[in-house]
Amino acid sequence: MGDGQNSFRMVILASNSPRRKELLAGLGMPFEVRVMEGIDESYPEDLPVSEVALYIAGKKADAYREKMGDNELIITADTVVIVDDEILGKPHDKADAIRMLRLISGRTHQITTGVCLIAKHQESRFSVTTDVTFKALSDEEINYYIDTYQPFDKAGAYGIQEWIGYIGVTGLNGSYYNVMGLPVQRIYTELKKF
Repeated sequence: MGDGQNSFRMVILASNSPRRKELLAGLGMPFEVRVMEGIDESYPEDLPVSEVALYIAGKKADAYREKMGDNELIITADTVVIVDDEILGKPHDKADAIRMLRLISGRTHQITTGVCLIAKHQESRFSVTTDVTFKALSDEEINYYIDTYQPFDKAGAYGIQEWIGYIGVTGLNGSYYNVMGLPVQRIYTELKKF
């Protein structure tokens, strides 16, 4: 970890997200990306919203477990944006993105990432939550951001590392990297236990 010592097993990042790949690379250890298609990401309707990300990360981990090698450690993750007990997923279209950004405008919302680290005889499952506060966003700012950055692949219709985060975020309580999609400090701590 950081010193290149990871000879005991191969780390697999089970995510197609370029942001997660970049964040994990920041820990300075070798890993490879492996993506399985068609994993069911549904969850029970009565599940508390704070538990949804970990539940979905767990479903991903269980799907990968069947195909993992003896010396592999697999990392799965899922990130949700929560406003008023509602989960904001990826916007379907521009109107949906506008609705989401108006919901988070001028207030604080939560970003929760559920993470599973699984190896043959050991596992760690946890979630990390960060509070993000936005200034009141004008319709002009919202439209400019959506038209320029096309945030349709991002939960909650925004990426904190993009223009909207630069001009909009007034406060952050918790991990910044968690908002980007991977709580790397906590992952580093957990990996050291393996």
